[in-house]
Amino acid sequence: MNQPVSDATYNVAADELRQFIEQYEHLEAEKKDIVEQQKEIMAEAKARGYDTKVMRKIIALRKRDRDDVAEEEAILEMYKAALGMG
Repeated sequence: MNQPVSDATYNVAADELRQFIEQYEHLEAEKKDIVEQQKEIMAEAKARGYDTKVMRKIIALRKRDRDDVAEEEAILEMYKAALGMG
């Protein structure tokens, strides 16, 4: 059977819930600011003549394990050679 929740328990749970939600919302706002800063960096790089598409690929590669990248590059070279592209 369901037991009635006391007002004190409800208030504590509500306060805690509100705190979690407000913390999450704060992080969302920070994330939005960071994304905007990243866009500004790429716009500046582009204005200075850098290829931002290639920069993004390099950033993605730097996040990955070196062995995985090396294996993928080796397979890519093998496939290109098989198709007469390399």
